[in-house]
Amino acid sequence: MRIERRAFHKLALAGVAMGFTGSANAQAKPLTIGFGMALTGGLAPNGKGALLAMQIAEEDINARGGLLGRPVKLVYYDDQSNPSTVPGLYTKLMDVDKVDVVVSGYATNMIAPAMPVVMQKDRTFFSLLGLAVNSEFHHPRYFSITPTGGPRPKESFAEGFFEVAMEQNPKPQTLALIGADAEFPRNAMEGVRNIAKKAGVKIVYDKTYPPTTADYTPIVRAVAATNPDLLVICSYPPDSVGLVRSINEIGFKPKMVGGGMVGLQATALKAQLGAALNGFVNFDFWLPVPKIDFPGIDTLLQKYQARAQAEGVDPLGYYMAPWGYAQLQVMAQAIEATKSVDDRKLADFIRTNSFKTVLGDIKFGKGGEWAQSRVLQVQFHDIKGNDIEQFRAMGTQTVLTPEEYKSGSVIYPYEKAK
Repeated sequence: MRIERRAFHKLALAGVAMGFTGSANAQAKPLTIGFGMALTGGLAPNGKGALLAMQIAEEDINARGGLLGRPVKLVYYDDQSNPSTVPGLYTKLMDVDKVDVVVSGYATNMIAPAMPVVMQKDRTFFSLLGLAVNSEFHHPRYFSITPTGGPRPKESFAEGFFEVAMEQNPKPQTLALIGADAEFPRNAMEGVRNIAKKAGVKIVYDKTYPPTTADYTPIVRAVAATNPDLLVICSYPPDSVGLVRSINEIGFKPKMVGGGMVGLQATALKAQLGAALNGFVNFDFWLPVPKIDFPGIDTLLQKYQARAQAEGVDPLGYYMAPWGYAQLQVMAQAIEATKSVDDRKLADFIRTNSFKTVLGDIKFGKGGEWAQSRVLQVQFHDIKGNDIEQFRAMGTQTVLTPEEYKSGSVIYPYEKAK
């Protein structure tokens, strides 16, 4: 069949037009999300796990067509677990990379030094697991993806610990408090002092130690000399490991111990410490108990766990994966609702709306914290050996608080769980 020249010309133009349209969609300018992340240094085990969850969120968003008709792209740099690198990284992200949205990497110590830079540009800022960072800055466009909310976020880390302790008979009378001299521990320790005062518990030891400390035995011996009923520790992963070992080695047995120890949520550290963890009561943010098995979290964890070994991250992902993913869920829902990446529009929308995430519904309150705290206090028990599979389900961990998520009762005093 012969095609008329005019008809052929129209078909050719149509084909070219279709080709340009497809090319434009494929090559649309990415919507960029910028952040620093601890990929080396002491915070890297958690930072790398958070990054993998964010990459899964990026893939899921793009599989649905991206945002505002644009593919989403993560732009990130290694902050080396070093707060001094953070201001320069965020200056580069905003001034050179000109990212559309800024979010934080992992941990209070890395979020706080980003705040002045973000505030100078008046950017909306989504933070990841930072404790009461905005209590010092009062940035109106700050939103925390951390369950330490409510009216007293600094106290939320230890409220459950004291709730359990003060239910015992006789009630504990004395408290020792130790922590690293760094942003998160200082904030958490301030909260502990407030709670102890309200509970009528006398503080008999209250000191910080340098983050570079290598030998924790002298610290534990000094605490033990005061014979406290309770020991609350606010620490980062390296010191958490050292303190657990020292407490076991010298046989120190307060009635309850733990509270604010970062790192004991990581599967590798749980397996490494093994039975030494038995009896410790410590915070966590998510565990596979039915009452917090929210829609979508199983699918996320399946994707994460399938890639965890190759990426060299926590094999279960219970601590970091839900939060890294939820951070981008909140961001994406705000962008979709406002049809914009304008910082003012995003912040105005986030303040007044709730968000459906793998962590359930999230609503923000004063200072960009969660409207309601949801920190878990969990006790380790019956750990045998170093097999990680014993941490996949809940046979060695019991959620003690909040009451609505409780899975069992405390073993008290601490030595009964040893």
